[in-house]
Amino acid sequence: MKIGCVKEIKNNEFRVGLTPDNVKTYVAAGHHVYMEKGAGIGSGFSDNEYVNAGASLIDNAADVWHLVDMMVKVKEPLECEYPLFHEGLIIYTYLHLAADKPQMDALLAGKVKAVAYETIQEEDRSLPCLSPMSQIAGRLSIQEGAKYLEKKFGGEGILLAGVPGTPKASVVILGGGTVGMNACKIAVGMGANVTILDVNLKRLEELDNIFGAHIQTLYSSDSNIEKSVIDADLVIGSVLIPGGSTPKLFKKRYLPEMKDGAVFVDVAIDQGGCGESSHVTTHDDPVFIEEGVVHYCVGNMPGAVPRTSTIALTNATLKYGLEIANKGLEKACENPAVKSGVNCYLGKLTNRNVADAHGYEYTDLEEVLA
Repeated sequence: MKIGCVKEIKNNEFRVGLTPDNVKTYVAAGHHVYMEKGAGIGSGFSDNEYVNAGASLIDNAADVWHLVDMMVKVKEPLECEYPLFHEGLIIYTYLHLAADKPQMDALLAGKVKAVAYETIQEEDRSLPCLSPMSQIAGRLSIQEGAKYLEKKFGGEGILLAGVPGTPKASVVILGGGTVGMNACKIAVGMGANVTILDVNLKRLEELDNIFGAHIQTLYSSDSNIEKSVIDADLVIGSVLIPGGSTPKLFKKRYLPEMKDGAVFVDVAIDQGGCGESSHVTTHDDPVFIEEGVVHYCVGNMPGAVPRTSTIALTNATLKYGLEIANKGLEKACENPAVKSGVNCYLGKLTNRNVADAHGYEYTDLEEVLA
């Protein structure tokens, strides 16, 4: 199979879909890899490293798109890339279609085979290709939140850990999944007072066993969310429905009652966000202030640490990408995890959560492949 990888063009996105080590693995399996020149520079990988690994360098992205059978990316294709789709092309990347109807329509119209990292799910319900970025985003959320609590950025001017004789910051985390747990780990490590909310009581028990007296766990009811958020200095939104739109747990009506200069970091913004007041921001202009509350809603948070993010991501995605390349997508879908990643197939929408998010017709992939 002809495998391609182009430079990411989303704002301040420095990750890359393939590392030189990944290229070696694909080439060793008998595939041809085409890399756009400079694609890996933002993550610290030179063109020479890709050539030495066996890749062919191509001068421009359009030629790579036209050459290949499968395009391996990091972020969703942007509007300027839609004309480069061709029927039967496999696109293997993060898609987040529940929050991006224009992209979904373009994928369907282009009759591509779109495999989304974020919906690949193993039998134990784990999300192996989403997990490493969730770990990074969770840890970054506290790092960024602590920064924007500084007065110069519009924050209330409070140090998370405080110092002896001063109050510690109150951190509230909405959602106890991978993002929430990693945010919790960093917040506890920095010495903040941490409250974490989730609807899964078993998960709360696990978090209580891990962190003990260092955190407060609460059931995620409307009442508990409101009480916790109003008293918080930093709120982390870390709710996820695989492939689907995120519920709006952080209400606009909370804002006037919150502390002036409190910070809300919406890690779920890729899937539409869990805040009613949220809208996507970029690394160039990461925050906005509404009703005195600083909102950080960057859509590609892990792009800020591309070297770590690229290595962590490709460690997870290579396994499934290689399976698709070796067997073809149709045969690879005998693996339920790969099948769960297929969101669009030759003009059909094959992910139920995405279809429900937009009111579109859902088609079972098994019916299409039969």
